[in-house]
Amino acid sequence: MFIVNSYALAVLFCFITMMCWGSWGNTQKLASKSWRYELFYWDYVIGMVLFTLVVGFTMGSIGSEGRSFLPDLAQADARGVGSVVLGGVIFNASNILLSASVAMAGLSVAFSLGVGLALVLGVVVNYVGAPKGDPVILFLGVALIVAAIVCNGIASQRVQSGGTQRAQFRKGVALAVVAGVLMSLFYRFVAAAMDLDHFENPTPGMLTPYSAVFIFSLGVLASNFVFNTWVMKRPFDGEPVAYRDYFKGSFSTHLVGMLGGAIWCLGTTFSYIAAGKAGAAVSYALGQGAPMVAAVWGVFVWKEFRGGGRTVNGLLALMFALFIAGLGLIIVAGGN
Repeated sequence: MFIVNSYALAVLFCFITMMCWGSWGNTQKLASKSWRYELFYWDYVIGMVLFTLVVGFTMGSIGSEGRSFLPDLAQADARGVGSVVLGGVIFNASNILLSASVAMAGLSVAFSLGVGLALVLGVVVNYVGAPKGDPVILFLGVALIVAAIVCNGIASQRVQSGGTQRAQFRKGVALAVVAGVLMSLFYRFVAAAMDLDHFENPTPGMLTPYSAVFIFSLGVLASNFVFNTWVMKRPFDGEPVAYRDYFKGSFSTHLVGMLGGAIWCLGTTFSYIAAGKAGAAVSYALGQGAPMVAAVWGVFVWKEFRGGGRTVNGLLALMFALFIAGLGLIIVAGGN
């Protein structure tokens, strides 16, 4: 299987993770023009599962180091599989809530609050589980990114809350907070099933990133029949939707949703691959800079901050400056 053997390449993979985690929401915005997010989410999960197979049979099956994809699946022990599946279930509950928040409060607000909270809590959880890197520099970098996320959230609220029904906006914010708490937990359950220090010769029974992310996606798919079915019948906003509505979507609409799942899954796979060299906390922290990527899309593509005035523009400039400084410190921390 393909293994990252240098810290510089691990950081590059983490940046790709950040881009993917911060960009998949664009596919939901594209689909939302004619498609409810509950229906979009089925395609998102299907795209995730299919992409894990593509990665497993390509990157996960080449090279002479480690175990290739199918043999690694065959030797996995039940405890590790259960931990990864649990991570998938927790993630799915979180991501459905995040998708609902995007639909109700906007991309920038949902990501800044939900993913920002997940960043803070998740770095603590992952560092305690697998300490690697300088903790002082790491958490200082996280603090700067948190400050950037706060700036993003304030700017988003100033622009969007006035044009959104107040009750709907508050509900979207609440969903983002719950999503963030749940999202902070899933990564560690998956990382715990992998031998992060010995990808080239993994401990028997433990998983490689490629098999782990495939099992993870199956956990997401299985739980989706419970979580998303419930949300379809009792939506957070709007009228209930039925399974028959899903089959009314066009081929291109379904592809957009699958593309969203593939984008997220590419980022997640690269994050777990990089964790072997950078450590779970650093890999997770860099990837969870996604709110800033979402903010870039919001500012320059979706024009979510149009008409915000001088104060909003100043907050956005400060946000990007804090973000870049925080990422730099996280990179330095992982190299120590």
